[in-house]
Amino acid sequence: MTTKRQKKERKPIIINAFDMATPGLQSPGLWKHPKDKSRDYNTIEYWTNLAKLLEKGKFNALFIADVLGPYDVYNGPRNLTAAAKSGAQWPINEPSLVVPAMAAITKNLSFAVTASTISEAPYHFARRLATLDHLTKGRVGWNIVSSYLDSASRNLLNGQPLPPHDERYVKAEEYLEVIYQLFLSSWADDAVKLDVQKGIFSDPERIREINYEGNHFNVPGPFISEPNPYQRLPVILQAGASTKGLEYAAKHAEAVFINGNTPEGLRTKIDKLNTLIKKHGRNPEDVKKVQLVTVIVAPTYEEAVEKFKDYKKYADLEGAQALFGGWSGFDLGKYDWDQELDQVETNAVRSFAEMMTKQFPGDPPNLKKTRGYIADKISIGGSGVLFIGSPTDVADEIENWVDVAGIDGFNFTYAITPGTFEDIVELLIPELQRRGLVWEDYPKDGLTFRENLYGIEREDPTYLKPDHPAYNLRWREGESREEFEAKLKKTLKEKFGKE
Repeated sequence: MTTKRQKKERKPIIINAFDMATPGLQSPGLWKHPKDKSRDYNTIEYWTNLAKLLEKGKFNALFIADVLGPYDVYNGPRNLTAAAKSGAQWPINEPSLVVPAMAAITKNLSFAVTASTISEAPYHFARRLATLDHLTKGRVGWNIVSSYLDSASRNLLNGQPLPPHDERYVKAEEYLEVIYQLFLSSWADDAVKLDVQKGIFSDPERIREINYEGNHFNVPGPFISEPNPYQRLPVILQAGASTKGLEYAAKHAEAVFINGNTPEGLRTKIDKLNTLIKKHGRNPEDVKKVQLVTVIVAPTYEEAVEKFKDYKKYADLEGAQALFGGWSGFDLGKYDWDQELDQVETNAVRSFAEMMTKQFPGDPPNLKKTRGYIADKISIGGSGVLFIGSPTDVADEIENWVDVAGIDGFNFTYAITPGTFEDIVELLIPELQRRGLVWEDYPKDGLTFRENLYGIEREDPTYLKPDHPAYNLRWREGESREEFEAKLKKTLKEKFGKE
């Protein structure tokens, strides 16, 4: 009889690390722990050492989060006291600049970089993204966010408040359309000739303006960067899970970060997302779903519990409430410690506010989601779930989430760094490999991000799946300008509603 702990025939799940250039990512206050090195976030060595460790553990990617302002809602308005004292995602550095250093000392680890659609012109951002993809030989993805902090918009939008939630996604739609066309429709695959005899670096006849005109952006082009032969377009990732966010992900994302407090609750979200994906004519298997998790693992359950208790001594509840204020958009400081929170209207991360305050399938029946409950819950592990135990215990939990929720993988964040990641690599990964949940090794050297995500078996494993809306925006080798213009016009009308 087959038992749960015997190896099953499975597809390997996605194993990402989740980090941020800050001293307090998801567990504020843990920078005080004597073994924590998050204070070194502003050194090259911190990132290169992490990249080496993750590649040793056969991780698919390092996902680098970002925000562009302080968490100043708690005890606010515009009060950064709790965030500043606890180091709760404050201060924070730009996420993309460390990527080339990590890529230089690894071969297969990919890098997802977060960037907001309100932060800069898409033409400017596209060049930085293209540069990263060139330097890493196709190992970069873009995690699209539309921003959720008023503190960011005040500094980025000339003092203006953050636009309404749904309006931000309308702008994000245009922003991504510009990115698609700059990367795929401005240069033909064979535009770069490098013809020494004729003195032709690139053929101007194989380069065109995109002449994008929208309500928010007018970008004539042509694109300033040449095509990347390793990966024509960086991988498209998305992190919003509100109704608008799920719709956006269903149309565009190749991977979506979607969180639930229970596997049953997450299953309902994934089912909803899969329905939307099908509505857009895509295969749900082409949109990978990844859950945020903090793992505290030790050789035995008892040792893991002791480790958790040790970490708890350093947790900062004020910092946790500061994070919640930024994520949810409302101020926990206005509520009593034991007051139940069940009515939330917010312009920030709606999905997170609902997840933390509303009942979901699998929650204990009489669970009271009070201010104190929320502060304690997110003080270690933040907005994700927390797994504590031996390698067998944690692998059982992961296996259960895969089976019940249908999740494709996990973003593993840390309680302390690099200690949490070291424990995952040394203790947890071997148990997951034994069960067939994690691959034994990379299938080849020099994987692109898309190969890390989907495998290497496809005819064109480094490019978008054929059912992606941007698939036919690409000006392919040998395709005449006239042929491409006709294809482009048809694609823009059918997939993007453009006449």
